[in-house]
Amino acid sequence: MKPTPLSLCAALLGAALLGGCATQPPYDYSAFMKAKPATLLVMPPVNGSPDVKASPSVWSHATQPLSEAGYYVLPVTLVDETFRQNGVTTPNDAQDIPYPKLRDFFGADAAVYLKVNQYGTSYAVLSSETRVEVEGRIIDLRSGELLWQGKAFATSAEQQQQSQGGLVGLLVTAVVKQIIGTVTDEAYKYAGIANQRMLGAPRYNGVLPGPRSPYYGQPPVTK
Repeated sequence: MKPTPLSLCAALLGAALLGGCATQPPYDYSAFMKAKPATLLVMPPVNGSPDVKASPSVWSHATQPLSEAGYYVLPVTLVDETFRQNGVTTPNDAQDIPYPKLRDFFGADAAVYLKVNQYGTSYAVLSSETRVEVEGRIIDLRSGELLWQGKAFATSAEQQQQSQGGLVGLLVTAVVKQIIGTVTDEAYKYAGIANQRMLGAPRYNGVLPGPRSPYYGQPPVTK
């Protein structure tokens, strides 16, 4: 029986829905488990957003989830001051430093390279959204090998409830939220949430727990 155009469309739609529901394949942790890093150096994040507060905000939130994951993380203030005293004043310059130099200077096993793709509060006619998007890589400073990479985001849209004030109320609310979000740097707290989602452990396809974690050495989380 020859398929009709309608049946073909239905089949294509079903395939698209199935494809959209597919989960990410498990991350290959072979390099990570072989390297067994214990001490991490978190590099200043490269800022891909127009907000100058993005890099320091994301950087300040990166230590906690990694420490809670069982790693010794060099204090951000110490790393920042060390870079400045040696003439390294921008995240791009810091992330361009060769791995052996970082290893010799800080003594860390691996470095965490971060990038902020989006940071801040934006206004979109009927709504405003505070959103932070980050991505990261962990590089073994002893071998230069990539151990892990991932990304995460956090947004105020996850908590927003629709206003009941009609169209004018929606417009006013959106503008007010955008102004308040920008002035008070509401994105700062979402930077912490995004970092926790990306760097916290144990998580599916996330960073493996470190040697100080009770989960250290256990198989990676399966979804």
